[in-house]
Amino acid sequence: MPEKQHYLYQFLPADRPDLARNPDAWTKADNQIAADHFNYLKQALEDSILIFAGRSLDGIGPAVVVFEAGSQKEARSFMRADPFIKHSLFSAELHLFRAALVREP
Repeated sequence: MPEKQHYLYQFLPADRPDLARNPDAWTKADNQIAADHFNYLKQALEDSILIFAGRSLDGIGPAVVVFEAGSQKEARSFMRADPFIKHSLFSAELHLFRAALVREP
């Protein structure tokens, strides 16, 4: 089995770019998708897939997910299964990623 590599996906605006900057733009259905997104990533963390995920708080900077996958195909599948992507609240770009410096716990 090949060694797993790290990947990063960055969320990008989809059809409703106001979602990143305006909390009032979120519908009840959007909020459910956000809860599903959080639970998806929480499960990935528990399964030792997720390395970290987070977003800037200014609504301008990036929101990213960094995780491990055995191949680009596997990484793309993981990204596309994220409820934010699956339900088209956001789009995303996938990148092979390597941290150059990491603080040890």
